[in-house]
Amino acid sequence: EIEEGSSVTLTCSSDANPAATYTWYKKNGNPDQEALRTGPQLNFVSIQSSDSGEFYCTAQNELGENTSDSTSIDVKYAPKVPSVSVSPSGEIVEGSSVTLTCSSDANPAATYTWYKKNGNPDQEPFRTGPQLDFVSIQSSDSGEFYCTVQNELGAKRSYCISLDVKYGPRIPSVSVRPSGEIVEGSALNLTCSSDANPAANYTWYKKNETSPKALGQTFTITNITSEHSGEYYCEAQNIRGRHNSKLQLTVVEAAGHPYLNMTHCII
Repeated sequence: EIEEGSSVTLTCSSDANPAATYTWYKKNGNPDQEALRTGPQLNFVSIQSSDSGEFYCTAQNELGENTSDSTSIDVKYAPKVPSVSVSPSGEIVEGSSVTLTCSSDANPAATYTWYKKNGNPDQEPFRTGPQLDFVSIQSSDSGEFYCTVQNELGAKRSYCISLDVKYGPRIPSVSVRPSGEIVEGSALNLTCSSDANPAANYTWYKKNETSPKALGQTFTITNITSEHSGEYYCEAQNIRGRHNSKLQLTVVEAAGHPYLNMTHCII
């Protein structure tokens, strides 16, 4: 077996009188190929994968010429640094089909293993094989992936490639602070939250009113009155879709100020 980087010598010999001159050729599919080297020996001090191929020599003197059988050199080498491609290219949308492909030149052929970064140095393999297929990719598939390639002569790791799955807002949740009874004259913060990629924009509405009450994740009401009672909803929206959630506010009257009624009895 011939390994990349080793020293290899091919020797051509033929009985002839007068002595023959030798010429070396490497097959390239061209019938008029150029001579590679002259002399009885063809030396590779540090043979490379590109030196693989079929070689033959000719022996010639003034009385004639003969050509040897070809000999094949198959240089074995460890995998080169793999490259990773994503198909289709461009933005990745939840529910679409995505394929990652790992490619590396190696002899013998390499085996491929995929990993998803999780912060653990001893992480488990994610999948094996040159391709990593997501038939219907989900937001949970977002992350950084890399592949390793290995054969009997060595191993290499690819750079990381990031998958950023885009998706519309999930159904938002609404919180009220402070919690409890809503009393006239108090202040209130309504907060709307939704998971989305890209991040959602928030708009607050009150039922039966066409104009928004507020823009942004938090809607603050100060000096609450009975007119603030009613049904509100927040809408979370990005380029991938929208969702809304409803909230009912009921404002109660503040308790009246207590007073002391004193009567005097004169005897």
